[in-house]
Amino acid sequence: MKGKPKNIYAFKAESLQGVQQSLENYKGKVVLVVNTASKCGLTPQYEGLEKLYRKYSDKDFVILGFPCNQFGNQEPGDGKSIAENCLINYGLSFPMFAKVDVNGPAAHPLFQYLTAELPGVFGKKIRWNFTKFLINADGEPVRRFAPFTSPESIEASVVKLLK
Repeated sequence: MKGKPKNIYAFKAESLQGVQQSLENYKGKVVLVVNTASKCGLTPQYEGLEKLYRKYSDKDFVILGFPCNQFGNQEPGDGKSIAENCLINYGLSFPMFAKVDVNGPAAHPLFQYLTAELPGVFGKKIRWNFTKFLINADGEPVRRFAPFTSPESIEASVVKLLK
């Protein structure tokens, strides 16, 4: 990739099923990118995320979940166990991707881009699971939400971008 990407469409990611996908597949949609974990105290946010997704998915909104094991070994499983947990315990229907690093030299390029565009209180680093990045319909990052920010409390920000 030459130069600085203009939006998230410049990136690819591997699905939980092992298929490479271009984020260009989400062009024209408002996107919420979330780094997730199955064994975190914040894991119950999956429920709120799924409600938000179901409420607005027909209005060109999508959530993209990226499991990460960089925080307290809270996502130790493989793709199959992550998929089973997400489906069985939370009934997730939004796209989930293969486990990635979100910090450090091996961080997925999407997260390198997002943290550079929207640094948090602690700079470009992601501090914990369930950090959320809101992307507008042009693929541009517009807002970062802390891990403890509930899906319900970001609904108004999502709706604003859908109009």
